[in-house]
Amino acid sequence: MISSNIKSSSDNLYLSKSLFIRGLQCHKALYLQKFRPELKDEVSEELQRRFDTGYDVGSLASELFPGGTMVPYEGLSHAEQLDMTQTLIQQGVDTIYEATFSHDDVFVKVDILHRGANGWEIYEVKASSSMKDYHVNDLSVQYYVVAGTGLPIVRACLVHINKHYVRRGDIEAGKLFTIVDLTETAKDKKPFIKDELQKQRLMLKSGEPTIEIGPQCSKPFECGFVGYCWAHITSPSVFDFVDKGRPDSFSLYRQGIIKMSDVPPDFLGWRQQLQLEGLLHQKNHLDIDAVKAFVDSLWYPLCFMDFETTFMTPIPLYNDTRPYQQVPFQYSLHILREPGGELEKYEFLAEGNTNPQQDFLERLLVDIPPNPCILVWNKTFEIRILRETAIALPEKSKAVNTVIESIRDLMIPFRDKSIYHWQFDGVYKLKVVLPVLVPELSYTNLEISDGGAASSAWLEMIQTNDEKEKTTIRNQLLEYCHLDTVAMVRILEKMKSMLIEIPTKQGSN
Repeated sequence: MISSNIKSSSDNLYLSKSLFIRGLQCHKALYLQKFRPELKDEVSEELQRRFDTGYDVGSLASELFPGGTMVPYEGLSHAEQLDMTQTLIQQGVDTIYEATFSHDDVFVKVDILHRGANGWEIYEVKASSSMKDYHVNDLSVQYYVVAGTGLPIVRACLVHINKHYVRRGDIEAGKLFTIVDLTETAKDKKPFIKDELQKQRLMLKSGEPTIEIGPQCSKPFECGFVGYCWAHITSPSVFDFVDKGRPDSFSLYRQGIIKMSDVPPDFLGWRQQLQLEGLLHQKNHLDIDAVKAFVDSLWYPLCFMDFETTFMTPIPLYNDTRPYQQVPFQYSLHILREPGGELEKYEFLAEGNTNPQQDFLERLLVDIPPNPCILVWNKTFEIRILRETAIALPEKSKAVNTVIESIRDLMIPFRDKSIYHWQFDGVYKLKVVLPVLVPELSYTNLEISDGGAASSAWLEMIQTNDEKEKTTIRNQLLEYCHLDTVAMVRILEKMKSMLIEIPTKQGSN
């Protein structure tokens, strides 16, 4: 008979798998989740998308062992889920999704419980493309609980996304997923799990632990109580330093240095010194020679280009795409064919439910003139998208390579601090640089103001049957992507004016 327990002598000590994993990251986070959940931060749209993605992956992974029975979470109490699981096992069901167990006052739901040729097997499904350290603990606590109920487990496996999978037709679950056998590891983790459970319960009995902020606040996941635990950190602090060479903020914090202005100068790299001097003295920096060299390296016809892409989803959206591949669905292109010429506008926005790669690339190759100089902001992104698209359309690879060779990165003078304004606060993103250098242009008044929102909006547009809504979203997407390229046009104009306004002195303020 498989044993189960659903009540602890104190419900405050009863844990779920997710609570245990939270406690491994930080005991304080576990305590707050148990006793002060109202202090939790609001879930961001990005985090919610990750949760939704995990649900989709889990559902698809069930096709690895089709025909099973689900133990639902919604609508059933924990006790009812436990009873249903045991009933299904006793009835001879071979595969159970979300099988539910409780042992040693720990409640777990197993993604897939399967009766194989040699006995029962458990499978923990993850949406990531590789195995992470915390995945091992996740699986191990499940093994500890399920085996502890008396159900003999012969195999404990992690299931994650195979990043090399290429979709050809319907998704093939057997190829999309990689299965890693961690049975021996899970067995070896039993003493660790038991010891950690004791530590967590002792902590829960003792009141909120005093734990200082540290790397555990964001590793392996962003903690949900950052707003509470970090309330004493006010900007600008040592945690606001950005870019390469930034100091070890937690090391400074442990030394009692919290304010950015209190950091000794010799602790900082030159980029951080620029950021600090800008903060304290509103000091700017201009390396005229570097800016002039960059501007002189450009040629006509001069193109300004920007892409929008789908989310990095673990389940490939279209044929000839891989997990987490971003598929381009939109571009904006502005062209100056000669100095002082009229600025020409070109754009593309896919509107159907089919793979947009071919239409996107064919239109782009037509719109880009011969022998162009193509300016983008952060060329690694556009180059990666072009190369991935060319893999699906190999007949276009030669033309794509020609485009890639023509790309220049307008971000470089800002990344290298050849141009630095104190209001950048160390950051060189386009949406930060633009309103500082060209204050009459801004993303703040747009309905769509970032790439994530653009991806969400595009999915809404191609799925809705409301023509009015479709038109509205279409116009919003075009307006957003259009501003990205117009922004680069205006920023380059500003860079050229800097060379005229300050023709000699470097390091100008």
